[in-house]
Amino acid sequence: MANYRYVAKGMDGRIVRGTMEAAGESSLLQQLKEQGLFLVEARDKDSTKRYKKFASAQLAGLCREMSALLVSGISMVRALEIISEEEGISRAQKEVYIDILKDLKRGISLSEAMEARRCFPELMLGMVRSGEGSGTIDQVMSRLAKHYDRENRLNRQVQSAMTYPAVLLVMCALVVILIMTFILPQFEELFSAMESLPVPTVILMAASDFLIQEWYVALFFVLIGCILVRVLLKIRQIRKILDYGKLHMPVAGKLNKVIYTARFARTLSSLYSSGMPIVAALNTAGATVGNAYVEEQFQQVGTMVRSGAPLSQALREVDGFVLKLSSAILVGEESGKLEVMLESIAITMEDEAEAATKRLVTLLEPVLICVMALLVGFIMIAVMLPIYESYSTIEGMS
Repeated sequence: MANYRYVAKGMDGRIVRGTMEAAGESSLLQQLKEQGLFLVEARDKDSTKRYKKFASAQLAGLCREMSALLVSGISMVRALEIISEEEGISRAQKEVYIDILKDLKRGISLSEAMEARRCFPELMLGMVRSGEGSGTIDQVMSRLAKHYDRENRLNRQVQSAMTYPAVLLVMCALVVILIMTFILPQFEELFSAMESLPVPTVILMAASDFLIQEWYVALFFVLIGCILVRVLLKIRQIRKILDYGKLHMPVAGKLNKVIYTARFARTLSSLYSSGMPIVAALNTAGATVGNAYVEEQFQQVGTMVRSGAPLSQALREVDGFVLKLSSAILVGEESGKLEVMLESIAITMEDEAEAATKRLVTLLEPVLICVMALLVGFIMIAVMLPIYESYSTIEGMS
């Protein structure tokens, strides 16, 4: 049970501040609503500790073990005690499990206890709530284990595929720095004896001198640039513009649509099969796409579905998904087997997303090679151009 400091607004518009004990933010929201107040902001007053969010592999392992233990008839508290005593888990995981156990023993539900830790994804919290309501928490844990297993496998594939381009990019940067700081200074005496130098050579030598003499300034600007980029990416409007570009860039845009569609289809399938209402499932699944431009469109999708529009029609309006998704859902709606079709299209789109990821990396490799060739080529031309011009001048004089 956490002690929250909250800011709420009453029906008459007055601002109310105070503290209240609640199992989680959803519980706090419900308690304030019963008092005729609407939550504006809430912060945990007592707990200053912030747990690191669980990775897909950790979530998959937790859900798999929880499902196996619950199916065998062990209680939720005992199952979590067994998991928390395992040697293979990290110290941070153990602390989270012990904290959740304390809440469970006080009679707090698993979903509220997990929500209060703030280290579990909204997808998992939503499915656990549905499982608690329907009494199928063991089945929900099994579905979550499969979901996070697939997510972890896809993440590993992306990381593995991006290793070579990342190494190539680092090598490119190191080669340029080596040339600029160690090789170019060897030509400085030669170039200083010339009356005039071509513009590319002047630019290159100025950059070389700057890196050698003012390297700390260059490092400062790099750090400032990285911080500025991170700050700008947190501004939702800028993220929307960038994410819109990801969907509409040549070639890569179509591949990104496949990846986003696969992610959404798998999440929606998991949520819907757990018994969550379709509108709530749409809101949660939309937030897991990973694209701010696509996520914002789900406000309209939810409105259309609530007003009675078919799910297939509402999703067809989303700019960011492939049409195959809405077509498959339409078949499921017409046949009355929406859950089956969601599972089927999720598997299909995951296979296509894997292929799309490989194609994206295949496209990235030659781009990086071309960038490296252009940089090194510019340096070579800038070095050779004054030497070639001096030889031409000597030949003309002779």
